[in-house]
Amino acid sequence: MSLPAFTQHLGVLETSGLVRSRKRGRVRTYSLAPGATKPAEKWLARQRGTWESRLNQLDSFLSALRAKESS
Repeated sequence: MSLPAFTQHLGVLETSGLVRSRKRGRVRTYSLAPGATKPAEKWLARQRGTWESRLNQLDSFLSALRAKESS
């Protein structure tokens, strides 16, 4: 990855609020913004619950189908 592409990615992360930057002289330092990922974590937790439920339903269906085939 080229330096300009890397810098562009960091700019997008900064604009989205995921990272913060500080410039001292010619050196720019980036750090993660505390709490910035909380909305994503909450969304992922909701999605995880939904998919666990769906996968449990699929497991039950497949188990019933297997039991029906072996009878």
